[in-house]
Amino acid sequence: MNWNDLKYFLALSREGSVSGAGRVLGVKHTTVARRIRALEKSLGTRLFDRSRQGYAMTQAAENLFQQALSIEEQTRSINQKIANQDSILEGPLKLTAAFELANRLLIPEIHKFCFRYPGIDMQLLMTKGLLDLSAMEADVAIRMTTSPPDYLIGRELMKMPNGIYGSKEVLEDSSKPTRVILFKTEKIPPPWVQQHFPDAEIVLRIDDVGSMAVAASHGLGIARLPCFIGDTEIDLLRIDRPIEQSPWGIWMLNHIDLRSTARVRACKEYICELMESKRSLVQGKNSRYF
Repeated sequence: MNWNDLKYFLALSREGSVSGAGRVLGVKHTTVARRIRALEKSLGTRLFDRSRQGYAMTQAAENLFQQALSIEEQTRSINQKIANQDSILEGPLKLTAAFELANRLLIPEIHKFCFRYPGIDMQLLMTKGLLDLSAMEADVAIRMTTSPPDYLIGRELMKMPNGIYGSKEVLEDSSKPTRVILFKTEKIPPPWVQQHFPDAEIVLRIDDVGSMAVAASHGLGIARLPCFIGDTEIDLLRIDRPIEQSPWGIWMLNHIDLRSTARVRACKEYICELMESKRSLVQGKNSRYF
């Protein structure tokens, strides 16, 4: 049976004529007659007695009528539910982001997403590492990286330029060798230190870029930082010295095997909008120079 033929059957049962059924369905009467013949052939039984007065239902048609009504009602109910779900997004959504991306870029603006989609239960998970997206620990990941793992898919939203930052007090103090804060993995002074501060004194190594910014703002020394971090640390100023372009970027990722639900798509679209609005900050165009 072609289930689409049932709507022609119901229309003809109600109207009693192919012309009346055609008007209801917005088709030619010949189309109605053809679909009824196809339905009768597929069922192997006659559904209507044809006469000058119109089409009268047979016993087989009367038996089919209530079942067809039930299918029509179920179809209408499904369509209504799907339409409502399309306009009112609901359910849990797990977004994971690195601490500084969350604290300095996402959290100040995430309330707009929550107000736009009040039915979505947003859960923001801040971690250094990538959660196991395949185990549904998170739906979407926002990460600072040079290249994502092969088991994740997504795209780079934008590059993440760096600058050299320090507090005003440190930058004005010329009586001591320049104090420098490095990453824990930098065993020797990196090129920017060798080029601009060859006599620098390494005062601290640290494994977290946000903590590095805090240390610099408290006067421990200067540090190379992503511009969106350095420019949002209120006590830091950027030194106008050229440094090599960072290969790091901000990526939006999800697991290759996960379905893209409507709420996940809504989240991705919002993140893209948000990051685009932050482009000048991320790219260092809002810097306060020393």
